[in-house]
Amino acid sequence: MSATAKKMAPMPADILAQKGGTPLVVLTAYTTPVAQLTDPHCDIVLVGDSVGMVLHGLSSTIGVTMEMMVMHGAAVKRGLQNAMMVIDMPFGSYEESPEQAFRNAATLMRETGAAAVKLEGGVAMADTIRHLTSRSIPVMAHIGLTPQAINTLGGYKVQGRGEDRKRVMDDAKAVAEAGAFSVVLEKVPANLADEITAEIPIPTIGIGASAGCDGQVLVVDDMLGLFTAFKPKFAKRYATLGEDADAAIAAYASEVRARTFPAAEHVFGDAIPEKKK
Repeated sequence: MSATAKKMAPMPADILAQKGGTPLVVLTAYTTPVAQLTDPHCDIVLVGDSVGMVLHGLSSTIGVTMEMMVMHGAAVKRGLQNAMMVIDMPFGSYEESPEQAFRNAATLMRETGAAAVKLEGGVAMADTIRHLTSRSIPVMAHIGLTPQAINTLGGYKVQGRGEDRKRVMDDAKAVAEAGAFSVVLEKVPANLADEITAEIPIPTIGIGASAGCDGQVLVVDDMLGLFTAFKPKFAKRYATLGEDADAAIAAYASEVRARTFPAAEHVFGDAIPEKKK
């Protein structure tokens, strides 16, 4: 099948069945045009709460709201035909109780058309994951570096080194046992990611983890070179669109100031009057 051929979008059960198979391709998207670009190539398109930093200029994901996620999720869904959409639950929308998590997850799925939600946390969120999955809400878990918890983690630090290794492994086992259909491993040592991948029965999706994971995810603006405020070590840039855009905008500004744009071919002349009979 070619990269542009239409296929039926996978469901969470299909993703689960890909454990140990061809690696899953996952990218974020926040708008319809970018969703349309990612759709032919990805198994999963994630509407990440990273939208707060990438598109809204926030310093972290903590300020992202349900309203923002609904707006961007609905936009992304309009651009998808082939890929499965997963949407992040924002900070404060699920931690209080499993009941709160269900209400907000149901809202996200109903108003955006997402096939699943993603939430951060391991052992502490196991009961919530179990509550959601037993009520027909598929969950992608997220452990290791959990960006919504940077204030308690002390920043964007690698997780699972030394004595902390057992905690991350316990988190992985807990979310799998609770019913998550996959789990994101963020910023953990490669050998720990490989051990988790071999140990648990659900697909692992790495970001700053290991090529041995069952899949990989990146923030699309990072890999396209559009978000340049900082560059994580794991964010390989496959393009430099930010630099290209800067050069194009500079050229436009120069031509406007020099009055060379618009040129004759970009403006309209008077209508040619009809000849009298």
